[in-house]
Amino acid sequence: MNNPRLDELLARIHELEQTLEADLAVQRERLHYRLEGHRARFEGEAAKLLHGMRRSSWRTLIDAPILFLLTAPVIYGVFFPLLLLDLAVSLYQWACFPVYGIPRVKRSDYFVYDRTLLPYLNVIEKFNCLYCSYGNGLIAWAREIVARTEQYWCPIKHARKAALQHQRQAAFFDYGDGTTYRAELERLRRRWDAAGK
Repeated sequence: MNNPRLDELLARIHELEQTLEADLAVQRERLHYRLEGHRARFEGEAAKLLHGMRRSSWRTLIDAPILFLLTAPVIYGVFFPLLLLDLAVSLYQWACFPVYGIPRVKRSDYFVYDRTLLPYLNVIEKFNCLYCSYGNGLIAWAREIVARTEQYWCPIKHARKAALQHQRQAAFFDYGDGTTYRAELERLRRRWDAAGK
């Protein structure tokens, strides 16, 4: 299962993530805000300037193309299937993960609602951001739950690459390598660090 090339690539990904975080810190300084726990705080003058950029909700509605307004019920109608998915995945993780010894996926790591605190967004824009944050957070959270399930039950790479693979697949067994699969499956079932290495 040890693959030096794979380990090297994963180490490079980790280095790039650290570089990205350093660049984001520079960006935060440039835009005059800092992180305090999970909240972003703008400095006094920056907050006032950003608040002055807010458009009224009425202006947002008046300026919206009619097709945007007509399709809004379709967009927001997806909330109900998302809510159903949320309930189903929550129940699934709560009931099944303890049975298999799979650690639960922490919800707060995936659901981030900080854009609703931006002073330059009006109520409609904040609601849109809240909705998108919920939908994307839910899909990412559910994906990690399914990825952990896949790591436990069928950690085998596909013969062909899918468009977007989750991070855990890097540690999966090669397609057709039944020997390693049989020898190391139980070990992989106990590895729950970020990459499942």
